[in-house]
Amino acid sequence: MAKRILSELTDEELLAEDKKLKQAKIINATLIGVLVGIIIWSVVKSTWGFFTLIPLFFIYKLANNTPDEKELEELMKKRDLS
Repeated sequence: MAKRILSELTDEELLAEDKKLKQAKIINATLIGVLVGIIIWSVVKSTWGFFTLIPLFFIYKLANNTPDEKELEELMKKRDLS
């Protein structure tokens, strides 16, 4: 499915996108917490190495996976949907 331009969405679709974004942020935060726990467990068990670097890579990917959050918020404020 092709990515749609946010300004072309209706009000209901914008609200749905906002809800999806909030759910994605919660899921990403949970996954990052689990991965940080794995890293801490690995360091405590003195197994610093390859299996510690894998969660670090996934944390980086999850943290940088933020869609057009600011654009969505600005458009919702402009349309008075906040």
